[in-house]
Order: sequence, then C-alpha cells, then structure tokens
Amino acid sequence: MVQTLSKNWWLLALCGVLDAIVSVIYFSHSGSGFHRPSSARLLGEFTLAAGVCMIGASVWNFRNGKSWLLALSGLACSALGAVLSFWKGPLGFQTVALLVVVMAASIAVYEFATARVLRHRHVPDEWLPVAAGVICVGFALAFLGFVFHWIRLEPASPGQTLRWLGSFFGFCAICMLALPWMQRMFPDGPRAL
Repeated sequence: MVQTLSKNWWLLALCGVLDAIVSVIYFSHSGSGFHRPSSARLLGEFTLAAGVCMIGASVWNFRNGKSWLLALSGLACSALGAVLSFWKGPLGFQTVALLVVVMAASIAVYEFATARVLRHRHVPDEWLPVAAGVICVGFALAFLGFVFHWIRLEPASPGQTLRWLGSFFGFCAICMLALPWMQRMFPDGPRAL
C-alpha cells in the first residue's frame, strides 16, 4: 500500500494542475464566451485529461475502499471533457451541470470519508477535508439548482455560467492538490485516502 500511494500521488497532483488550467480557461472566457470551436475543444481536452488522471489514481489505489468515489468523479470529468471535445451540436448547460453534480457529490463523500479516518487517528487538521466536503456539497446543490431551475441564470450572460464552472474547477484543483499532500502526510495509508 505504501508503494502504491508513493507511486500515484503525482497523478492527483497532475489532475489538480489540469483542473487549475481548466479553471483559468473558464475565467478567461467569462467576459465573452467561447466563440471559436478550437477554444472549447482545448477546454475539453484538458478536462478529459484531468478525468483520466483521476481515474488512473483511483485504479492504482484500487485496494482502497473509497477509491471508487475518485473513479466516479473521474468518469464524470472525462465525460464532460469528451462532450466538450467531440460534441458538434448545441450543448445545454443542464448536461454540463449534471456532470458537475456527480463530480462534486463524489468528491464531497470522499472528503467526508477522509475526515472520518483523520478523526479516528486524532489528527488535528481533520477540519480541512470536512470544509472541502461541505463546499463540494454546496457546489453540488448549486448546480442541481441550475438543472431544476431553482436558481435562475441570465440567459444572455454566458459569463455567469463560465464563472460558476471556473470556480468549481478552481476548487477541485485545490482539493486534488491537497490529496497528494495528505497521502504523503500519512504514508502508512489510511483506508479512506
């Protein structure tokens, strides 16, 4: 288990870097939207790569009881990346929002499981994954609100949706970069990490 964790930490770190790039792309286009298909395709390729890295990290850590949550988030991220890269028709925000709900919910459960393990080990920083889980639940509920129109977005302003997506991927970057740090902090491999 120690060797597995020390070998795959870089995949989660790479996923965090890719999520940060995706966040920057969303924010950089929030003023005017995506006018060129090549920009959306580039965004899709980075998103797909981030999802594949997350799936890879979960597969290498398959003995871990909670790695399926990372795999689920990675599958949703990869699906979003594939849609953005290869879909030629119009794409509704509801489809994107549903994939984000799956990503946010699975990361939230993973963070809560991590906090539970840290609490049993009497680690003083257990509040960090709890806070990350709560924020992920907030993102999941917000994007679910977009899907069911509980929260209304201005249809004429694509920047609003892009800023929400940029914020989510920025937060994912922080979470993914924190997971390798936590794995290195506990090299004997807590079951949730």
